[in-house]
Amino acid sequence: MPSINEARILILATDGYERSELRVPYDELRKRGADVKIASPKAGSIKSWDKKDWGDTVDVDLLASEASVDDFDALVLPGGQINPDLLRRDDSAMRIVKDFLNSGKTVAAICHAPWLLVEADALRGRDATSYSSIKTDVKNAGANWKDEEVVTDEGIITSRSPDDLPAFVSKIVEEIEEGTHKRRAA
Repeated sequence: MPSINEARILILATDGYERSELRVPYDELRKRGADVKIASPKAGSIKSWDKKDWGDTVDVDLLASEASVDDFDALVLPGGQINPDLLRRDDSAMRIVKDFLNSGKTVAAICHAPWLLVEADALRGRDATSYSSIKTDVKNAGANWKDEEVVTDEGIITSRSPDDLPAFVSKIVEEIEEGTHKRRAA
């Protein structure tokens, strides 16, 4: 059970991530002492979506194909419509999502990012939330969808939107400090 100031956290994203849903966890977790890295299927930098248009970029620390669950304590999945849709079609991204789910380590998905958990078949029989427009997708994947700012089920954290970021980040810290969770494989 690492304390947050000793935790190693991986954020998985690609072009089209919702700016605040990557930047806020990245900045807040780093302020609390965590070592936070960004992985993507592509090298270089990735471009955010900021409300209604393209936003700034962030540098990628490592390729998703090179990321190993053994090197991190948690996985954070920012949303936006574009980012998770691209990631769920990428084999290297889905491998890392499934590896984290199978490890019992904390996995946190916000907004549209639960699409990645749907693709990994990780929500069946679990409590979860998401952005309201993918509520039916989450429910059809077998989840008990809840309209709450943050929902946690055996170390899998889900939140609805950027409005929920304070609760989302706090829950990430709490779940990391609890350690690994026993759960069925994805």
